[in-house]
Amino acid sequence: MLDRLRRLVPTREQAMANRWLRWLGPALHHPRLWHVSRRGIALGAAIGVFFGFLIPIAQIPFSAATAVLLRANVPAAMVSTLVTNPITFPPVYYAAWRVGTWILGDTEPPPVLSESGTVIIEMPPAEGGVLTRIWRSITGVGQALLLGLGLFACLFGVLVYVVVHLFWVVKVRWQRRRRRRARPAA
Repeated sequence: MLDRLRRLVPTREQAMANRWLRWLGPALHHPRLWHVSRRGIALGAAIGVFFGFLIPIAQIPFSAATAVLLRANVPAAMVSTLVTNPITFPPVYYAAWRVGTWILGDTEPPPVLSESGTVIIEMPPAEGGVLTRIWRSITGVGQALLLGLGLFACLFGVLVYVVVHLFWVVKVRWQRRRRRRARPAA
């Protein structure tokens, strides 16, 4: 399983050749950004999850740039943005919207789903053009969605950091204990 995961993680050369990350230039050469350490992996994963929840596009460049600034593991930051992908995107955004409406105390009914499962946004009759009506429908859902996504990003980012950190500590202790037991008694 680890070999399959290592194949999915971008190498230093692949990240440096990426046109979206090229502007980081020499900063990507820092060895700490590619070193596998408890702090680096935990912080990189937390950064990736944060940006994975927070913004719908350009997650990888934002997470890589932040990982460079905070000296976190860049591959962990890039891969963990995939927490939201085309499969998880709709339920995550719907849950974030529901949490946001609950926090704001909105009594707005949920969006209507069509038979195919897509959300139907009813355009209210409004003065102005199509762009004005689209903007009103986005801002109607947007405040609750942004609040929910911000909350999810912060909460799950911290949670991922703690879980990765604790998992690493438990794994190292377990390996040490196993090595002590394997040593012949003198």
